[in-house]
Amino acid sequence: MTVTQDLSFVHLISNASVLVQLVMALLVAVSVMSWTYIFRKMFAIKNARRQTEEFERAFWSGGDLNALYQDATSNRRKSNGSTGALERIFEAGMSEFNKSRGASHDPSQASVRLDGARRAMRAAYQREMDGLESHLAFLASVGSVSPYVGLFGTVWGIMNSFRGLANVQQATLAAVAPGIAEALIATAIGLFAAIPAVVAYNRYSHDIDRLAMRFESFVEEFSNILQRQTR
Repeated sequence: MTVTQDLSFVHLISNASVLVQLVMALLVAVSVMSWTYIFRKMFAIKNARRQTEEFERAFWSGGDLNALYQDATSNRRKSNGSTGALERIFEAGMSEFNKSRGASHDPSQASVRLDGARRAMRAAYQREMDGLESHLAFLASVGSVSPYVGLFGTVWGIMNSFRGLANVQQATLAAVAPGIAEALIATAIGLFAAIPAVVAYNRYSHDIDRLAMRFESFVEEFSNILQRQTR
């Protein structure tokens, strides 16, 4: 058996200690889950941005708000609730505003109706943000913990290598190299899992913050429109 074969990744992983193999398996599983959430979140944010832009164009086109509300309700029913986040925020506010306006025609209750619509939009906003931010904590945890998990496997493997030298009369690099190499693989896998998770977390957090600013701006602007209608 040649030295290259002895130091191949498959040979090193298969001959690693049980604990190091468990660490590697855990890191590989975490990496697979991380990449799954990375791609799912990428498509979710992309769709949210596209749907937000489409609804903003429809909203600011100057059309009737009641007609836009009916379209939003119809779209939600046709697509089983898969409409855009900003459209659902608008629908929640408009629905509450119409209910309170139908319940009372007293002009003095205008501020109460407006507050109700604003609260409904804020509640819908929080639900949408919870959905967009889902699994971000997992990516943050993978990015911060994976290197230390891999380092634990490396330390354990190196410790076993040096323990094995106790039974050897003369310590050589050839005797220590396989154990150290298999231990370092755990650190490499930990970094492979951590780096994409950190990059994706930072990027998606930035994108979600920008969407949140657009949602908050819409809530304030739509509240001003409703306030003018109550006068």
